[in-house]
Amino acid sequence: MIKEEHEVINLGTPQNSGPMMSTVVNIQPDTAVPDHIVWSLFNTIFFNTCCLGFVAFAYSVKSRDRKMVGDVIGAQTYGSTAKCLNIWALVSGLLVIIGTVVTVIVIVVLQ
Repeated sequence: MIKEEHEVINLGTPQNSGPMMSTVVNIQPDTAVPDHIVWSLFNTIFFNTCCLGFVAFAYSVKSRDRKMVGDVIGAQTYGSTAKCLNIWALVSGLLVIIGTVVTVIVIVVLQ
């Protein structure tokens, strides 16, 4: 095997004696604000009791819009409202389904 040797040349200090210029870029961290848009869409399609799923979807879209503009507080407010409406839509939809199934079973058994 051939071993190659490389010389390192010391160039010394920079020839320009002026002040060194530097640029500082402040990057703000992306705050993860959940907008619950997928959950809202699911509730709109399947559990739209009293239009709660549709209203939750509207708040989710507003939350996403606020997040794109950079309004983190507004996005969090709309996102938490969408989450609350999604919970209510899901619970009420499940109660309606369970009530329907129980009613059908009682009607079939009592006949």
